[in-house]
Amino acid sequence: MSIIYDNIADFKQHIDSGIMLGLDVGSKTIGTAFCDNRWSIASPHMLIKRSKFTKDKIMLQNIIQNRDTRALVIGLPLNLDGSESPRSQSSRAFAKNISDFDLPILLWDERWSTLAVERAMIDADVSRSKRAERIDNGAAAYILQGAIDALSNVD
Repeated sequence: MSIIYDNIADFKQHIDSGIMLGLDVGSKTIGTAFCDNRWSIASPHMLIKRSKFTKDKIMLQNIIQNRDTRALVIGLPLNLDGSESPRSQSSRAFAKNISDFDLPILLWDERWSTLAVERAMIDADVSRSKRAERIDNGAAAYILQGAIDALSNVD
């Protein structure tokens, strides 16, 4: 069973390097992103359109196995004041439901991820329809990048 971490320092004690998968878990889609072995850059991967949880879980498992993934970073949607929201509980439940993947899981604050990615896409003049297709994977990459940046500052 996986251990689910809220604290980046505790998470780092249980991983040393390797590819990580970032997830932006929504009610309709799951955005995915990967980072390289050295934790330098996160890149959007693929969008999973949610269906039954067992199908979603199989898709995630295949993605994890195809990339030799060592850890997971799941976005934790907090309220602006830092308190937990109903969606936070949904993300925690999702993490528990995939804990049998036997990988360390970090829950990472995602408060500004979607907004930041959408603003960047608007600045890049990405059309509204293209933004809708790419926003969740971009948010997953933003979440994962925040976590790997923080990992480099933890001793």
